[in-house]
Amino acid sequence: MNDTDPQIAELVRRRLLERSGAERLIMGSRMFDAAKAMILASFPQGLTPLEIKEHLCERLYGNEIDVAAFVRHLRSREQAKHTRALRD
Repeated sequence: MNDTDPQIAELVRRRLLERSGAERLIMGSRMFDAAKAMILASFPQGLTPLEIKEHLCERLYGNEIDVAAFVRHLRSREQAKHTRALRD
């Protein structure tokens, strides 16, 4: 659904394109950070760092990413990090 008046949509688009690429990148980054903060605030207390990353990935990307594969990747990185620490 799009209930924005076409003239307003064009005005917003034109104003956005007047900004530099760096400014648009910063805007996008700030919007992502705000969305991430709201999502994190909705999670129950007591989740492990891995569970937080898993739930965050699910909420942000939905079916676009294989979340189970992402979690396996995170676990393999943690295991490799642990293995290196034992060798050192």
